[in-house]
Amino acid sequence: MATKSSEDIKAIEFYWRPGCPFCANLTAGLKAAKIPVNKRNIWDSPKDAATVRSIANGNETVPTVVIGPVGLVNPTVKQVQEAMAEHTPHLL
Repeated sequence: MATKSSEDIKAIEFYWRPGCPFCANLTAGLKAAKIPVNKRNIWDSPKDAATVRSIANGNETVPTVVIGPVGLVNPTVKQVQEAMAEHTPHLL
């Protein structure tokens, strides 16, 4: 499988589940910051749930965000922006 270069990434990967207040809060913050997001509902996709478990020490903790090679569990908007500045600056 070919690895994407950072310039090929069009949005951050945002793993969430319905009813999660932390997900709703981060969604609002990312929208206000105009950060492009590809939302992935872990309840709809076992593969996405497995991705979250691989990042969150076996737990399905959401929100989990993937930016290039970096996975962040329950990050702040600022933490997302800092990771984007390093790995996907073209999205800022």
